[in-house]
Amino acid sequence: MSTAPSRRSVLGFLGTAPVAAGLATAGLVTAAPGAAADPNARSTPPRDSVPRDLLPGGRLDRYVAERAAAGQFSGTVLVAHRGRPVLTRSHGLADESRGIPNGTDTSFDLASMTKSFTGVAVARLAQDGKLGFHEPLGTYLDGFPADVAKATVHQLLTHTSGVGRPSKTDQRPPGEDDWDSEDDIWQGMRAFLRTLPLRFPPGTQYGYSNDGYFVLGAIVAAVSGQSYYDYVRRNVFAPAGLTDTDFFTRPAVLADRRIAHGYVTQPSGERVDITTTPWLPYVGSPYHGAFSSAPDLLRFATALHGNRLLSGPFTRVVTSGRHALGPGDRPPVLPGETQFYGYGHSESVTAKRRVVGHSGSGPGRATNLDAFPDNDWLVVVLTNHDTGVKPIVALARELVPPS
Repeated sequence: MSTAPSRRSVLGFLGTAPVAAGLATAGLVTAAPGAAADPNARSTPPRDSVPRDLLPGGRLDRYVAERAAAGQFSGTVLVAHRGRPVLTRSHGLADESRGIPNGTDTSFDLASMTKSFTGVAVARLAQDGKLGFHEPLGTYLDGFPADVAKATVHQLLTHTSGVGRPSKTDQRPPGEDDWDSEDDIWQGMRAFLRTLPLRFPPGTQYGYSNDGYFVLGAIVAAVSGQSYYDYVRRNVFAPAGLTDTDFFTRPAVLADRRIAHGYVTQPSGERVDITTTPWLPYVGSPYHGAFSSAPDLLRFATALHGNRLLSGPFTRVVTSGRHALGPGDRPPVLPGETQFYGYGHSESVTAKRRVVGHSGSGPGRATNLDAFPDNDWLVVVLTNHDTGVKPIVALARELVPPS
């Protein structure tokens, strides 16, 4: 079983500087005295180039504060322009039992946003000539039924493979509640997935599949000769300079004051700490359960769109839409958006802008990363409640200037 490195020191030997040292809880950010500047970050945008509605005290900031006061938001919102935060604001508690507030460096369960890391990992192996998007999964993994083994890597990435359970299902692997190690999860899931029939013939339709992304993680491990976790740490987290991001185990979530506990909303309206429920697995997997902070997600997006994780051509392959989505597949955030799914990234397009990123949701978490690559804006919304963040995401998209 692989061992996670220290979450704050894992990248120290690389000499990677944070995007903005001395990041404040809110407001425009500059480097702390004596701090090393990030050579990949652009200069801080002047305040007069940023719409007032996106600055501290502006419309977005006030709206988030109103939702927090009403018990509808607990987490962090970050808005950045040209690689620098212009608004960072945290609300609520990371751990209610210990009275620990959410802060800038709080790491939140990303839920399905984890798929973005998996998409980059698969693309890195393709870029290195170690796998092909056109190849069937049976090229890399054995034991699957013949019709399942024909689904391609491309189809797994775009949720068009037909592999695995529907995204909303009560069907669970045998003994899942007793899995208490990485080995339990990986052995149990791999055995279970080999028993599942196709939901539809590969390539014939879209069907969001968490299980398909677990299969992709197993392919990453098989092709690289490393655990999925180690490959992602070395080829995604480290080169992006991430210091608050990892696949934290349940014991780590319980012990670390800088990792938010998720709170599950009950029908009565009461919120229950997810660490006391079966909803928090021992550790996350290729489709969910990585933890990260808002500044780290800015670093990740900056590195990805700056072609530091992949070459320029492969970055475009990953972040561009590969399959058109209908309203029944996923409702758009704003009216008039045309949506696509890429390789671990979604793409929303209008006549005036392109938005690339991913969302995530589940018991005790809701997340969203929006990158506007054509005019260099980014919005991160992370919460440890499951009340949803779509209203905040929608307002931010309205307020970010068009390309």
